[in-house]
Amino acid sequence: MSSSAVIQLAAGSTAEHRPLIITLFAVFVAATLGITVWAGRQTKSASDFYAGGRQFTAFQNGLAVSGDYMSAASFLGIAGAIALYGYDGFLYSIGFLVAWLVALLLVAEPLRNAGRYTMGDVLAFRMRQRPVRTAAGVSTIVVSIFYLLAQMAGAGVLVSLLLGITGDAGKILIVGLVGVLMIVYVTIGGMKGTTWVQMVKAVLLIAGALLMTVMVLWKFHFNVSDLLGTAAEKSGKGGKFLEPGLKYGVNGTSKLDFISLGLALVLGTAGLPHILIRFYTVPTAKAARKSVNWAIGIIGAFYLMTIALGFGAAALIGPKEIKAAHPQGNAAAPQLAEHLGGGVGTTGGAVLLAVISAVAFATILAVVAGLTLASSSSFAHDIYANVIRKGKATEKEEMRAARWSTVFIGAAAILLGALARDMNVAGLVALAFAVAASANLPTILYSLFWKRFTTQGALWSIYGGLISSVVLVLFSPVVSGKPTSMFKNADFYWFPLENPGLISIPLGFLLGWLGTLLSKEPADPQKFAELEVRSLTGTGAH
Repeated sequence: MSSSAVIQLAAGSTAEHRPLIITLFAVFVAATLGITVWAGRQTKSASDFYAGGRQFTAFQNGLAVSGDYMSAASFLGIAGAIALYGYDGFLYSIGFLVAWLVALLLVAEPLRNAGRYTMGDVLAFRMRQRPVRTAAGVSTIVVSIFYLLAQMAGAGVLVSLLLGITGDAGKILIVGLVGVLMIVYVTIGGMKGTTWVQMVKAVLLIAGALLMTVMVLWKFHFNVSDLLGTAAEKSGKGGKFLEPGLKYGVNGTSKLDFISLGLALVLGTAGLPHILIRFYTVPTAKAARKSVNWAIGIIGAFYLMTIALGFGAAALIGPKEIKAAHPQGNAAAPQLAEHLGGGVGTTGGAVLLAVISAVAFATILAVVAGLTLASSSSFAHDIYANVIRKGKATEKEEMRAARWSTVFIGAAAILLGALARDMNVAGLVALAFAVAASANLPTILYSLFWKRFTTQGALWSIYGGLISSVVLVLFSPVVSGKPTSMFKNADFYWFPLENPGLISIPLGFLLGWLGTLLSKEPADPQKFAELEVRSLTGTGAH
């Protein structure tokens, strides 16, 4: 069955229920816009815009961090990867969760103490302001755009499946709509609005995933081995479906790709700008640490549920239909919802499909708002206020710059999202993680923990990690040379791995070390001592 046939089938089944689906979507969008306008009225100062006035409790921030982190990639991409590749698909879930330990143990608390609004604040504390802030701003924007692409691609798949849009023009229009909404959220609501939207979305996503998990287990009388057995049988791969190696054990390259992916996922989280700025929204470092603990609990529970969703989709729908709706499996979770509700053409099926898709759409909106806020605040605070205006900009001017940069970043994301609309969402996110782990993490860790680290080391590390990871991605099978590539018909790849982490992450660390050793200016030991005291104790923190 061709993909257009399946989408037409889904469109046919949802055609009579389309008013209901559109109403649900409209309710979600209207509710989140309402929250944003309410929060926007309370956003008076730069601290409100960037850090929500630092008024959120640890639990609230933990919920919002989870909301920021459990993206469309987690929900749609991982469920699809498990449904198609079994055990190997689940490795995404493990990587995404283990990554939080790095964030908790190394980054959350010192970062909250040492910085003010952005990652650039931490680096500029003991380095030369202008070059370091420029580098931090550039890196933040590049990582955010990679991540935004994934969310845009997810939105395109989801809404077109629901509204029965098969043409490319329709999908591009949806990507544009998401872009416009995220610009509105960030320019009006700032960090307060974005945080509330993320909290609401986290609750909805957990509730939706829990409902589907219980329904899947109910179908198999709560017998997990029954579920796994049926999934393996339906997959056509037998026992191999439940063992490592379906996706990453084919040959030597795919095993290396797996190591590369694992490295990027585990080390990337602690360098993701939209996660880092969440630590600034709580009053103290203790609250930052507590909020990460809450996030680990919430995110862990969610990823456990993705196992049931992925294997449930494999067992109840089968890989043939999943691939027909989307070659990379991004539509597996909505297809499963429709099946659980009663199947194609039933009212129950259409209602559950609409609810789960609306939740996934809310997920996309919340994450893109967080990403756009991270990149626009980095541009306004690091590049505009401290580099272009040399620290002489007023709060009002800085916030105006943040709002305008939101519009430009939104426009860039819409353009690139239209190009990436058919790629696997989880794969795109892994690329963002690789860039974050190569460019941001080495610099943050060296700044916080290495006394001799210099401005040159920071610049070599950020630009080296950034350029190497982006260049390797451009010449990898992700962009050209495969049916699933961004440019299917071109073939200019020479880097065999789909994820650059294995090369670019060690290179980022190495360049930071080398740049420091070859640097002519010595590090300022007094500044480091001050940063160390502040980052570990919170004395003098904003």
